[in-house]
Amino acid sequence: MPAPVPPPPLKRLPPSAWTVLVWCASTLFTLLTTVRLPGETEPGRWPAAQLYRWDGLTMTVLSTALAVYGARLLGRRPLGGLAALIVAAIGETSTLGVGELPMAQYLTVMVGLYFVAAARPRRTSAAALALAVGTLAVFIAVRLLRGWAVGMSAELAVALVTVIAWLLGHSAHQAREHARRMNERSAAQAVTAERLRIAREMHDTVAHSIGIVALQAGAAARVAATQPEAAREAMRAVEATGRETLAGLRRMLVALRAADAGEPGAGDRAAAEGAEAGVAGLDDVDRLAAATTSAGVRVEVRRLGEPRRLPPDVDLSAFRIIQESVTNVVRHSGAPSCLVTVDYGEDVLALEVTDDGRGHGTATDTGFGLAGMRERVALLHGEFSAAPRPEGGFRVAARLPVPAEAS
Repeated sequence: MPAPVPPPPLKRLPPSAWTVLVWCASTLFTLLTTVRLPGETEPGRWPAAQLYRWDGLTMTVLSTALAVYGARLLGRRPLGGLAALIVAAIGETSTLGVGELPMAQYLTVMVGLYFVAAARPRRTSAAALALAVGTLAVFIAVRLLRGWAVGMSAELAVALVTVIAWLLGHSAHQAREHARRMNERSAAQAVTAERLRIAREMHDTVAHSIGIVALQAGAAARVAATQPEAAREAMRAVEATGRETLAGLRRMLVALRAADAGEPGAGDRAAAEGAEAGVAGLDDVDRLAAATTSAGVRVEVRRLGEPRRLPPDVDLSAFRIIQESVTNVVRHSGAPSCLVTVDYGEDVLALEVTDDGRGHGTATDTGFGLAGMRERVALLHGEFSAAPRPEGGFRVAARLPVPAEAS
């Protein structure tokens, strides 16, 4: 996938910053309604005397400080932060000389309620809704009990918009949870597809080995009487092939059982380019490089150490990792070339594919290609890494342990 594009600056603002911005905008709006704007014959609302007195200004400053504190508290203690925003709204309203909590003053509470509903579990968001709507009910009840005037219709509108803000936040929370569940389901399906592919490839490997065993056994039977040394050589080849095949099957079965038991190593995988005829291995890397080079992306293959015969499962997985990495370079990096390094160590096979393109994967990559390679390496108890290079481009590296009997 292409290198991720950073979101616009406004989308990078945290909820606390948005809440403070809304408080400032609502306060400015309240002040604007107390002056006659162009096109008006009189102000939208005549200011109360305390709005410009020292006590009113002090209350406005204290309410603003409490609103900033509540906004910062939303992330750690959502109910406490929302309660602070509500108290700040009531404090600012006390300087306006009105009979209700106006929409502008309660707008910050609505925004805070939205963020709580969007990010917190349903129980917490429901408690936040009860706190916000319950405050309005208590405010009205207190004024009615004391015989004061109440702007009932305006307060009902505020309560309605508060519930709508909660519903929007709750809907965002449900959408995020649904996306997370779908991603987990896709990952599980990709793991199953990858393991099925590995099983098919192991089937091909075993079938190939059994075919060799059959040929060697037949040859030994034909020359057993006339050429006993040739027969013994053929049977030694049968024994070596059988032991190698059984060892590979044993390693794979142990790894798959560990994955079924929930041990680390389960990963994701998308379908690769398609299975080649026969059993693929590192001997096919040069053919892969030639085909990719003819398609427009030059692939340089560098081998370190002394090349030797590897167990079929290690050989096949190494080729698939290189194949997937080169495919990613062609599809996503935009690089004109890449370097494939195969290092035959004493007891480990090290693979590395690097390019100088724009990058083609991240830790949150949803294409499942990188995670599929990680799955293969984990099944062989190896090490895997894939990350952008500091100097530019991308690097995929894997270390596959080679059993002692194959070294």
